[in-house]
Amino acid sequence: MVNKINKIVLAYSGGLDTSAMLLWLRETYGCEVVCYCADVGQGEELSGLEEKAKATGASKLYVEDLREEFVRDFVWTAVKANALYEGVYLLGTSLARPVIAKRQIEIARLENADAVAHGATGKGNDQVRFELTYYALQPDIKVIAPWREWEFKGRADLIAYCEKYGIPVTATAEKPYSTDRNLMHVSYEGGILEDPWSAPPEYIFLLTKSPVTARDTAEEIILSFEKGEPSAIDGEKYGAVDLLTKLNFLGGEHGIGRADLVENRFVGMKSRGVYETPGVTILQAAHRALESITMDREVMRLRDSLGVKFAESVYYGFWFAPEFEILRSMIEQTQETVSGDVRLKLYKGNVIITGRKSPYSLYKERIATFEDDAGAYDQHDAEGFIKLQALRLRLRKME
Repeated sequence: MVNKINKIVLAYSGGLDTSAMLLWLRETYGCEVVCYCADVGQGEELSGLEEKAKATGASKLYVEDLREEFVRDFVWTAVKANALYEGVYLLGTSLARPVIAKRQIEIARLENADAVAHGATGKGNDQVRFELTYYALQPDIKVIAPWREWEFKGRADLIAYCEKYGIPVTATAEKPYSTDRNLMHVSYEGGILEDPWSAPPEYIFLLTKSPVTARDTAEEIILSFEKGEPSAIDGEKYGAVDLLTKLNFLGGEHGIGRADLVENRFVGMKSRGVYETPGVTILQAAHRALESITMDREVMRLRDSLGVKFAESVYYGFWFAPEFEILRSMIEQTQETVSGDVRLKLYKGNVIITGRKSPYSLYKERIATFEDDAGAYDQHDAEGFIKLQALRLRLRKME
């Protein structure tokens, strides 16, 4: 017995899965379905989407440009935290889900809808990320996850269903791998990539040239930061979206930002993923270089110790959890003095730091120098410091 639902907001792309879902929701729940498409820089053609959605039974379609919010509030926050999941993954998909789900809940409120629906499967992380965000922002919302409910087993079933009801789709039963793209990255998983011993074929990559065939000359750029956020390239100011777009192009030309890992999904299984994240790979290297001269040692160690928790929280879908609000606040405080310039070279998959400067630099050449420091540092002080550090070590061997 299906609970009575009056209106559903469906996260919709117009692809095979969500096209089938739109009709299935109408048939199963017998209610109005509002479609919502979020633009986070996936580069998909959005023209004609409204006509297709309405032809399949939607009452209306919202197309929301979330690129600026995505980069400014989510990607830049991860850059400030130097966030890496399991030491490798830069969290491109994980960061996009809460901004998409947040706007879906806002539209549900505008529409007085009592339910939301998404296209994530019952095996992956995205179902968790979407639904934790839904419940955190709207505790009484009803959530429909068709892949956990309907009778279809795979793409062939969905194609047959769409053909039966005259829903136009371009998909075929063959799906060598799946992709997820946004302004931060492209991810690849499934199909031919499920064997962790098989190398990803070169033809799958969309953003980056192979480091082997990338240009043979290095390119030097200067990145500027203001309180941990990137603000300029070679002295030219850019908005968040344009800056990341520019760095994605530069990194891609030099084969920067590829990653291949077997990660631990939140639901418990291991999954092989291949990623391209050229722009943020450059940004993280530059950001760390600037922090090395502007951030106090103990503050840096504290921030780095929180980095694992930060990355896990993003990956698991807890962006709107109370502990994550505290983490974000602490990360922001660590960035107050992280302003300045970093000079770097891009070359065949490598980001090579060649210089850094900041008005807030804690690096003092007159103290660090191996030459005459003119009394800035008394080397005799080191003897007492070392003996105090050695006391507990000596006590272990004393008679």
